[in-house]
Amino acid sequence: MDETITCVDCGGTAHLISYPPEEGFEPGDILVYRCEDCLDRWDIVHEEHLPGE
Repeated sequence: MDETITCVDCGGTAHLISYPPEEGFEPGDILVYRCEDCLDRWDIVHEEHLPGE
């Protein structure tokens, strides 16, 4: 899971604003990001990444 992503609309930096659950994020959880430049919100489905991906 990335703390920041690139905003698709403006190219700015979007920061994770979801609080992690006590047991951590699991595949299928929704991660919410907010762009610092255009303030767009991005809801991303968390997918499990295997080592080396």
